[in-house]
Amino acid sequence: MHEIKSKNQIIYDALGYLLEDALLEEIIHVGQLREVQLDEVILNVGDTMQMIPIVLRGSIKVSRENDAGEELLLYYIEGGDTCAMTLQCCVRHTSSEIKATSMEDSLLLFIPVEMMENWMHKYKTWREYILQSYHTRLTELMETVDAIAFMRLDERLMKFLVDQAKLLGSLEINLTHQKIAEDLHSSRVVISRLLKQLEVKGKIKLLRNKIILASI
Repeated sequence: MHEIKSKNQIIYDALGYLLEDALLEEIIHVGQLREVQLDEVILNVGDTMQMIPIVLRGSIKVSRENDAGEELLLYYIEGGDTCAMTLQCCVRHTSSEIKATSMEDSLLLFIPVEMMENWMHKYKTWREYILQSYHTRLTELMETVDAIAFMRLDERLMKFLVDQAKLLGSLEINLTHQKIAEDLHSSRVVISRLLKQLEVKGKIKLLRNKIILASI
């Protein structure tokens, strides 16, 4: 009984402001909770999924990966969000074209894909939730394309650091220069040089495997 109450409370706390009570009761009945650790790969390129993931707590990084293993950051998913690209894979029964990695210890809710279409017809709040997810992810993808096409790499780097700080709620960012380079599809040498320039300007402070922003 204690576990059931805990699951109910977790789902209501995360999604109660978005979805109606009757839908939440169905979600509690069919949904499966899963805890993931920092840097855990939740979905890889080529994987197939039968469950729709919703982030209840924490944050997930979604990226593209080429055959050489090089990554390009696409967007982040936070508490209460789902991934539109993963939804497409589930509904169309196709292999994943993205990689999803936890940025921190997180809690995910997995829902059987067959419930999605049923709820689209049955619940207005679910339709709005899914459509809003598609809209939000498309907007974020456009921002990523704009950043790559129109921003200098030093500007993209600073935006990346600020986005990380806001997402994790801390001015301290625990990432190596190599990891940042991978997310920005650049080289470690270039990123290290740009980080040093930002430190000289007083925008950040560099420590071992840690970057501290002066402000957001």
